[in-house]
Amino acid sequence: MNYDFPKVDLHLHLDGSFRIETMYELAKERNIVLPGNTLEGYREWMNEHADAKDVNDYLQMFDPPTQVLQDKESLIRVTKELIDDIASQGLRYAEIRFAPQLHTHKGLTQADATEAVLEGKRLGEESNPSIKIGIITCMMCIGPETVNWDQNSETVDVCAKYKDKGVVALDLAGAEGIVPLKNFAPLFEKAKALNLNIISHAGDSQGPDTVKDALDFGVSRIGHGHHIFDDKELCKQAADNNIALEICPTSNIQCKTQPSFKEHPAKQLLEMGIPVTINTDNMVMARTTVDEEYDHCVNEMGFEYKDLIRMNINSFEKSFAPKDYKEEMINILKTYL
Repeated sequence: MNYDFPKVDLHLHLDGSFRIETMYELAKERNIVLPGNTLEGYREWMNEHADAKDVNDYLQMFDPPTQVLQDKESLIRVTKELIDDIASQGLRYAEIRFAPQLHTHKGLTQADATEAVLEGKRLGEESNPSIKIGIITCMMCIGPETVNWDQNSETVDVCAKYKDKGVVALDLAGAEGIVPLKNFAPLFEKAKALNLNIISHAGDSQGPDTVKDALDFGVSRIGHGHHIFDDKELCKQAADNNIALEICPTSNIQCKTQPSFKEHPAKQLLEMGIPVTINTDNMVMARTTVDEEYDHCVNEMGFEYKDLIRMNINSFEKSFAPKDYKEEMINILKTYL
């Protein structure tokens, strides 16, 4: 099907959406051996791991690219190339997220890593005037919240420092369910005191209790969040408060957080009045594009074409894009209805 309307991806991880050829080349230059040893071997290794046992198994795929992306040059390049790729797919806006603390193992500071990604954004937008990009900095859950509390607190500071320079929001990503999500509440309180836009991964591998914690933080969007469906009162709260869900269909199936596209509750959540959005999560690891996600929506998940337009309007409305651009894109999308 042809999806020629303005498209958006609000949930797009930088370290899961690179060009495989580039990552292999960068690894070789840095004397890092990727799984599979060869380019094709690495591609096959990722294909095998994409069909994961669970989210934590899926997260192992991020280790090799993280080892490589430890210098400004590599971060600039993969960011710029990602923008080139999504612009060529017809996207008019995207928010690319990454965790600065994961790129500090060879001398970069979190600020250095963020500046590199912002430079990649600048170059990408310069080469592709049809698209605008926001950068989201992610705190990480990697164990008990005490393990990397200082690093997460620094991520909040970095988000604040670059708030008006291309960074648009703060997120919490990583492994869900190791500790209660509410344990991270003081970090979100700090972010709110700094007047930051806040979002959080929740309700993916865990139940609706994590979504409740995220709502208590005061987030405007939830990464994944589909298990909110198991708590109808919480669904009503999300609808009443206009809290968007960043649904990533292929990723949810690969990570076994939903049994199939057909059984995914995204359409029902949209019908409940929740602002559902459709996103890719990790383009290379999920082996997907926004168009392929839309194919799943229409062919297997019960959505109609007009729902895709509505969900892209949701995406622009709940995005952190510049106000004038947001309104322009929403007006264009309305003509497709």
